[in-house]
Amino acid sequence: MRAHRRRLGLSQEDLAKRTGVSTSTIGKVESGRISHPRPVTMRLLADAFGLTGEARDTFCQRAEAPPDPPSGFQVAAQLPSDVYPFAGRAAELARLDALLAVAGERPTVMLISALSGMAGIGKTALAVHWAHQVSGQFPDGQLYVNLRGFDPSGRVMDPTDAIRGFLDALGVAPDRIPAGADAQAARYRSLLAGKRVLVVLDNARDAEQVRPLLPASPTALVLVTSRNQLTGLLATDGAHPLQLGVLTPAESRELLHERLGDDRAAAEPGAVPEIVSACAGLPLALSIAAARAQQSGFPLAALAADLNEASHRLDVLDSGDPLSDVRTIFSWSYASLTPPAARLFRLLGLIPGADLSTVAAAALAGAPVAGTRRMLTELTRANLASEHRPGRYTQHDLLRAYAEELASPDEAGAARARLVAHYVHTTCAANRLVYPTLDPIAVPLEPLPPGVEIDQIADQQAALAWLTAEHANLLAAGAYAAAAGQHAFTWQLAWGLDTFHYRQARPHDQTTTWHAAVAAAEHLKIAHVSAYSHRRLGEAYRRAGRPAQAFAQARTALLLFNDIGDWRGEAGVHLDLSMLAEQQGELETALEHAERSLAIMSGQSGLGELGKRTMARALNTVGWFRALLGDHVAALDFCEKALAINIGLGDDESMACTLDSLGYAHQHLRDHGQAVDCYERAIEIFHRLGHAAMTADALKRLGDTHHEAGQADAARDAWSRARDIRTKLKRG
Repeated sequence: MRAHRRRLGLSQEDLAKRTGVSTSTIGKVESGRISHPRPVTMRLLADAFGLTGEARDTFCQRAEAPPDPPSGFQVAAQLPSDVYPFAGRAAELARLDALLAVAGERPTVMLISALSGMAGIGKTALAVHWAHQVSGQFPDGQLYVNLRGFDPSGRVMDPTDAIRGFLDALGVAPDRIPAGADAQAARYRSLLAGKRVLVVLDNARDAEQVRPLLPASPTALVLVTSRNQLTGLLATDGAHPLQLGVLTPAESRELLHERLGDDRAAAEPGAVPEIVSACAGLPLALSIAAARAQQSGFPLAALAADLNEASHRLDVLDSGDPLSDVRTIFSWSYASLTPPAARLFRLLGLIPGADLSTVAAAALAGAPVAGTRRMLTELTRANLASEHRPGRYTQHDLLRAYAEELASPDEAGAARARLVAHYVHTTCAANRLVYPTLDPIAVPLEPLPPGVEIDQIADQQAALAWLTAEHANLLAAGAYAAAAGQHAFTWQLAWGLDTFHYRQARPHDQTTTWHAAVAAAEHLKIAHVSAYSHRRLGEAYRRAGRPAQAFAQARTALLLFNDIGDWRGEAGVHLDLSMLAEQQGELETALEHAERSLAIMSGQSGLGELGKRTMARALNTVGWFRALLGDHVAALDFCEKALAINIGLGDDESMACTLDSLGYAHQHLRDHGQAVDCYERAIEIFHRLGHAAMTADALKRLGDTHHEAGQADAARDAWSRARDIRTKLKRG
């Protein structure tokens, strides 16, 4: 709409007078803050623009409500917040609008627009702004990912990770995501088949990084941004190029007026052209210059004078070296910060993850949380950081590069150590809340460094929420710790994330962390830690559907436990092997391993609490496989013994699993009343612990039991509850 208004040379006020539509409404429609305006509003605006025929119909369609999303498909809305205020780029926005119109005329060809240009030129701002304007035309959702193609640290996103994020956003439950990269890509393309979806691939490195993320459906539209021209994407994939250049002088002046306000810019008309000239039409430079003027309150002439004195630094703008440009531009804003905020700015460039919370930022700085919050506010006001979600902060890639350059080696090492310690301690505390009866950690935590706090997590649900919010950062912290040779931290993060990965059905992440932990354990030279690490890696492989690797790790763990005489560890590995055999349909072999585990535990005296837990697991596992093999009476005996131990220990998780086994045995002995009682008790515990999949399994068996007993209404209720849980799991 902005393009139509400017074509006629109208201001928003002029258009308001001509149509009777308020200036406020016009502004909100243009910025996308009103995604579906009233039909009468769009008709009045179409009249003012002189639109007729198909052009008028297309314009007015914006008022229509989007159709309901297809059933069984989760609509994603991943676009970052729109840029406000947004200035200039009328020609580029019109070009994108024209490409969108072409997409409608060519229904058999998927449209790709490759938006390229130098760093700081505003590629992301334009892509996101336009995406918000046209989001109503993509009722099946909008996907967005920052591919980090030019991350200064070299942390370029693997396309497989991007696809995994899209599958999560599209509602695919973690346990439904295929194991292989090719299979995941195929699932992604299948989900988008026939869907009207906008896919924004931001900051791509090259065509190779983009191609796995391209849908196969002609109903999808892909917008790619990159510093490179992506010639390969144009040559072989039919992408439409859109080279983004600098702002025109008029657009640059408009941006400054939007940022500073008309009154302030008009008060010093001679300074504005000098600032525009010195910034050379680079949107990022103009925005930071305006921010400096806003923050300092100094006359614009003083800012213009500073720019002219430093003009030799801006020579790089003409040479096309964006990194040097950004370094120079950021130095102006950095110099205006208070010393504490300047120090935090330097440290923000060091974080291994994509963002961080206020408490994590305080740990990074070794400063109190309240003071850190004030520093973060100062940085966001100076456009040197952004609060992309409430209480969570991030920086643009180039800002991070500049900040990291400013940090001294000693400063950087100490800050990263504090941040990783914060993550490790909080993760392990959260794991304890999620699984209170878990074995003690084999690599004890060192005391927190001075000035570092952990997140205060109240209960199990809060722990799950924290682990979910921080998961990507914790994986990044683990990768950093492994690369930096921080072996204890690497192992402790794997341990702290293990329960979350297990219950949230994230076997691939579990495999990654335990693979690093196995390597770390070799350096720690603690035999039990090595054995335990191989065992957990084997279990992760099993759950990831990689039986050969799972068996190899389990055998290694078994040998290591045997070498150090850890009979409890040996018994645990045999239980893992029993589940691996069950997964492969080898129930007799599964029972043999379970009985071997039970024999090991039965041959020991003075088991202690930990030994009793393993004994209870072995008894229940033997009972479960006896039941699966049809020996339900014997199964009851084993499982009842396990239940008595679990009740004495107060181990809710093992208790629920044993009650589920008892329910299965009673069900197949046609003792429906006992089966119902056991299933209902198991379901209550599973639900309380957050074991959604196990809750659904037990509900399904409860429904079967009610059905066998002739209780149709109760059966339908249990099955319905199980179906609802499964549906939620599929949607993520």
